[in-house]
Amino acid sequence: MSFLSKNIEQVCNEIIDGNRKTLAKAITLIESNNSDHRKFANKLLNKLNTKKNKGESIRIGITGIPGAGKSTFIESLGNYLLNDKNKIAVLAIDPSSRISKGSILGDKTRMSQLSNNPNVFIRPTAASNFQGGTAKNTRESIFLCEAAGFNIIFIETVGVGQNEISVFEMVDFFLLLKIAGSGDELQGIKRGIIEMSDLIIINKTDGDNTNNSIIAKNEFQMALKLFSKKESGWIPEVMNCSSIENKGIIEIWDKITSYFKLTKDNNFFYKNRIKQNKYWLKKIINQSIIDNFYHNEKVRKEYKNQVKKIEENKVDVFEAYQKIILSQKS
Repeated sequence: MSFLSKNIEQVCNEIIDGNRKTLAKAITLIESNNSDHRKFANKLLNKLNTKKNKGESIRIGITGIPGAGKSTFIESLGNYLLNDKNKIAVLAIDPSSRISKGSILGDKTRMSQLSNNPNVFIRPTAASNFQGGTAKNTRESIFLCEAAGFNIIFIETVGVGQNEISVFEMVDFFLLLKIAGSGDELQGIKRGIIEMSDLIIINKTDGDNTNNSIIAKNEFQMALKLFSKKESGWIPEVMNCSSIENKGIIEIWDKITSYFKLTKDNNFFYKNRIKQNKYWLKKIINQSIIDNFYHNEKVRKEYKNQVKKIEENKVDVFEAYQKIILSQKS
């Protein structure tokens, strides 16, 4: 039976029951640009919204430059969390090639232990052209994972620089992973991504890199004093960790747990969720307007026409823009 021919109720129940294959297929649908897929996905999301477990999950964003050890860190922390019977989802965003548009999507192989556990769901996704460290439909993927009963959601970002705003607007806790000796220490002290971080981890604190990592921790701790107090009331810290040796993992989780206790007690956790929902409502509306604009047949025709004229140097960009905008009104 084709997935699209299944009854929406049946698919909802399979997701709520934690069927990982159905969950994976549902995420594939929401990522698709096919109109039939999108219609089915929208119906599914609406139906799940009335049926899904309203129990709280926690969403943790993890970023850091390529090579910082994000996947290894998540596996180490995830294995520890499974001891408390948590259900863990990992949404791993891989950078896409601007040339081939392809992506390696290798996170399942880098998290081999976690991926074989029935209480873990790992979904690698290509970032494509979407900016902000996430993929276009990461928000919907989080929703589906929560509906499937995963109570801890990790979003591993592309980690290509300071532009990680999108993930910041969809997680409860934002963790920055750094490594000593990578050459980006001073870059990290600049305002931007470090300002959004709730915790900074100096990973790979092991072997010959131990002393450098401890020095880096102290430098970042000093730098944090330059930043203003967070709205959450939380004071960010810097910690050392060795993912491959499982050192510092328990202490890091204790620190994250302290954050959630504080922000739930002072109500910031819930206020922030509402703020994020308002932000994503606007994002969805804006994306819908863009999609509808480019799916307008008259616009598509005029766009091709104006692109051809630009290639032939018959029109400038501003004139072409006016013609394309006017085409949807004709």
